[in-house]
Amino acid sequence: MSQPPVDLRSDTVTRPGPAMREAIARAEVDDDTLGHDPTAARLEEAVAAILGKEAALFFPSGTMANETALALLAPRGSEVIVEATSHFFDWEMGGPAALSGVQLRPVHAPGGRLTAELVQDAVRPRSDLQIQTSVVCVENTHNAAGGRILPVDELAAIRQVADQAGVRVHLDGARLWNAATATGTPEAAFAARADTVMVTLSKGLGCPIGSLLAGERDLIRAARGVRRRFGGAMRQVGLLAAAGLYALEHHRDRLAEDHRRARDLAALAAPLPGLEVVPPETNIVMLDIRTPGLDADAALRRLAGHGLLLSGFTRTRIRAVTHLDIDDGAIRRAGQALAAVFG
Repeated sequence: MSQPPVDLRSDTVTRPGPAMREAIARAEVDDDTLGHDPTAARLEEAVAAILGKEAALFFPSGTMANETALALLAPRGSEVIVEATSHFFDWEMGGPAALSGVQLRPVHAPGGRLTAELVQDAVRPRSDLQIQTSVVCVENTHNAAGGRILPVDELAAIRQVADQAGVRVHLDGARLWNAATATGTPEAAFAARADTVMVTLSKGLGCPIGSLLAGERDLIRAARGVRRRFGGAMRQVGLLAAAGLYALEHHRDRLAEDHRRARDLAALAAPLPGLEVVPPETNIVMLDIRTPGLDADAALRRLAGHGLLLSGFTRTRIRAVTHLDIDDGAIRRAGQALAAVFG
């Protein structure tokens, strides 16, 4: 029997293992929409404690949690600063405008890494004639830049600029777990520089569904109402929250393995003449195609024929993401497939 393909499309493709499934099956549940699901409450308390925030709230997706943060922090008709290749700008379907009536101001940052200077230049001066800046959104790690980390010192400098301008800060920390692991910096140190922070369970931590938004208690209380308005209120959500509690205990420490395997994959791809590799900082490897006449769509089809699934990012860039369902043998097979197509 042939082996299944090596699936590096995303760290969202993981499947819960037997122990996580057992935790889900044994979860104590109640109706969270009516006020309280005990397992969801334990997860929210645990994540709030990790992030050093007063409270947290479970969401079905990171996008909904991000959009809820903007609905809370950004008045209608105001402007939100984002990096030009951020998830907010490229992957949330125009949600800020459609859902909250706010305008995004994209700032092009080298390597996707916002700086305090760039933010300061983008914040609009107070005026009766211009739209006003209300929020700065930062992404850590930055997906489109190849899982790059925004250092906590730079995030602190951005926060200082925001405070001076009277602007709030939201941290899209979908892969904040990876940033913390790679730097040895606690998640709370990053989160302390933001009014609200979103973290995702269904990426590096391997849960089937779920993200959380954390912040001050009054903000998170208001977030519950916004979540319901957006269609995100859930009933016996403890079944999903149980997976999150299991992952926090068992899957955070092993993220370093994903980072090491991403480096291993990059090392296998680097000598290939048809590719240029963006050196990974965490678990994402961006591969820029240099083979004449070959675009991302065609490359992905050829790679699939050799048993490797990657995702397209631009016309000439493809992405590989390591995760807990990938072992060293899968990385070797991925390297062989890349060599067959680009060598």
